[in-house]
Amino acid sequence: VKAFEAAYADEVQLRKEVEDKVENTRQEQEQILKQVEDLSREWQTTMRNVSLLESHCTEANCHENEASRKLKLIQMSVTTLQDETKNMRRQKEQAMQHLEWWRNHLRVRISNDVDFGFINTSAEYKHFSLFDLQIATCNFSESFIIGQGSYGCVYKGEISDRSVAIKKLNPFNMQDAPEFQQEVERLSKLKHTRLVTLIGACPEAYSLVYEYLPNGSIEDHLFRKTNNPLTWKKRTHIVADMSSALLYLHSCKPGKTIHGNLKPKNILLDQEFNCKIGDFMIGQLVPKKTARCPSFRGITEMESVFPYIDPELHTFQDLTPKSDIYALGVIILQLLTGRSPMGLASEVRRAVLCGNLTSILDTSAGEWPTFVTRRLVEFGLQCCELKGRDRPELEPALVMGLEKLHLAEGQPVPSFLLCPILKELMYDPHVAADGFTYEGEAIRGWLKGGRGTSPMTNLTLSHFSLTPNHALRSAIQDWLCRS
Repeated sequence: VKAFEAAYADEVQLRKEVEDKVENTRQEQEQILKQVEDLSREWQTTMRNVSLLESHCTEANCHENEASRKLKLIQMSVTTLQDETKNMRRQKEQAMQHLEWWRNHLRVRISNDVDFGFINTSAEYKHFSLFDLQIATCNFSESFIIGQGSYGCVYKGEISDRSVAIKKLNPFNMQDAPEFQQEVERLSKLKHTRLVTLIGACPEAYSLVYEYLPNGSIEDHLFRKTNNPLTWKKRTHIVADMSSALLYLHSCKPGKTIHGNLKPKNILLDQEFNCKIGDFMIGQLVPKKTARCPSFRGITEMESVFPYIDPELHTFQDLTPKSDIYALGVIILQLLTGRSPMGLASEVRRAVLCGNLTSILDTSAGEWPTFVTRRLVEFGLQCCELKGRDRPELEPALVMGLEKLHLAEGQPVPSFLLCPILKELMYDPHVAADGFTYEGEAIRGWLKGGRGTSPMTNLTLSHFSLTPNHALRSAIQDWLCRS
């Protein structure tokens, strides 16, 4: 029994220990479950926070994209405004240049209600007596003579403390007094900044009184009669000024006015070396029969005038505006080369064809810009065409282009206007087989030198034909006019 009781007591004790362990294990399990529940709640809270943060992040990205888009729009607007500002400034500069150009030259106002070149009927000239001219020239003393020709002599005189040039015409070659008076009155009404100003006349002495220009004629400067050679800029100015004056004369109304005696001796220079054309319309004062008589002009003067005479004059017998254009072309070539006018056009054409134009340029003018030379050579040769219909018409746009020609020096030239070979402004652009545009003379010289490859790609050219690029040529002309 004791053994049984002892065994029972052990069993109870062991059972109690097991129950205690089970209880502890249960409590621990409950605690762990509670911790799991707490962790689960924390995880859910964390996930909600993550989701909320992701939502905020997405919203922030949307705001960033919207802000970026608006920024781009603002930048584009700023760029557009800058471009418009540049265009407006450029247009303003062009407008100011055009306004200054018109103010300086008193030329054509292109509009429907104002006609260019009408004779200024309100202009008047002074009547001088024979005594006035005798006093001014010490009774037409030979020591006062500064020039003479078939029409008469030119004296330098002083009238009212002003130096004047008095052209005393030979009365035996002149029209009758009434006709002479009528022509002089018409002559006096021609007013232009590039025409020598007619101050007055003395019908009694068949004399015309002009302003005196102190720097002589371009003939004096071209053929070394002075120690002050004309620079290329001055020569370019002279071409533009001559063209401006002829445009005015040829546009006069009610009838066109023809100079008829254009030559370097009659292109005079004022104190600032601006040129003025003299002796215009002098031929109108001489009867046609007298003017056509071989004895009217001496042999020496005929030799000096012959190169400037329109070749068509022998056929049609009448001077036209194209006759002045022909003489203008010869003078332009003389300004470029400083050479005698006889056969000069043919000489220049040969130089252009042979690619050695620079060899005949007048070096005393300084270093001629290539594009200026080509423009003047082309214009001069066009003016020297034998047939009048092949010569150009003088128009305001053409004269303005000549006026701006000297300004293009030093201006940044757009790259697409530069010849890839010469790296200079093109004037005679031609497209080669490689699709690139070159200056005509340069690409022809390239091909004649035995090169059969493209100057740009170095690939073999499929053919050697060249095509004029008229569109680019127009763009170059526009750029020159706007420069």
